[in-house]
Amino acid sequence: MKKILAMLLALTMVLSLAACASDSGTADTQTSDTTAETDTTTDTDSTVDAEADAETDDPAEEETISSGVEDGVLTVGMECQYAPYNWTQLDDSNGAVPIANNPGSYANGYDVMMAKRICEAYGWELEVMALGWDGLNPALSAGTIDAVIAGQSMTETRLQEVDMAGPYFYASIVCVTKADSPLASAKGISELTGTCTAQTGTIWYDSCLPQIPGAEIMPEAETAPAMIMAVESGTVDFICTDMPTALGACATYDDLVVLDFSGSGDDFEVDEGEINIGISVLKGNTELKDAIDAVLADLTADDFNALMDEAISVQPEV
Repeated sequence: MKKILAMLLALTMVLSLAACASDSGTADTQTSDTTAETDTTTDTDSTVDAEADAETDDPAEEETISSGVEDGVLTVGMECQYAPYNWTQLDDSNGAVPIANNPGSYANGYDVMMAKRICEAYGWELEVMALGWDGLNPALSAGTIDAVIAGQSMTETRLQEVDMAGPYFYASIVCVTKADSPLASAKGISELTGTCTAQTGTIWYDSCLPQIPGAEIMPEAETAPAMIMAVESGTVDFICTDMPTALGACATYDDLVVLDFSGSGDDFEVDEGEINIGISVLKGNTELKDAIDAVLADLTADDFNALMDEAISVQPEV
């Protein structure tokens, strides 16, 4: 009987140990599965984070360009010494506006009149900054100004640097010489001889003067007034410019005359799109460009000419 009881007790212990071993295996399996699931979740999270970082760092993602007029102010750069497009005067007569970076001075001219019209359409305040010709586009890139309204031609070279609204004036290329010069009777560019110049950074100097066979091209003038003074003083025999600048020069100096060869068959060869005048904005600033274009779309060539005539009539003698 004791032997039987011992054998039953031994059998019970064996079964108990087997059950424990089975439970331990299940627990280990569950722990292993849980760990695997945790690792999978971690890997998935890492993948999501990596994808998010990749999206954030994507160089193709477009940067948002500010219009610049969120504050209700349109800051415009111009030389303020390029009549009749723009000039400086000492009071606010004839609708002149203060020059922000030149206290006590006021800007006026065709560019100012056009800028005021754009601002009036949207209820913006106009702020004018006087800047050198070569500093206009860099100031635009730096965010110092929102737009350049300064008689800039819409050349392919310039359009690689900025976007341009417009045209806001349809220009033509002419020459200017002294009324008593033998060149005053020239009927085409082939009859022009002697020394000449034009303003730096313009299609007049870079593209037009080289088309004149008899031209002796002198160093470019830094500004429009310097260009005009060169022919007025006799430093050069003639200059090349656009019609508004030429008319403005003749309004100031009555001994100058305009040489207009259009329709002669002996004129400058230029792309009409490159001589028209536009308004520069930061590359990619479509919001401001479209807003300006919407105003210009309501104006005709006759409107532009009438406004230019008004500017020429009130420009000061400087």
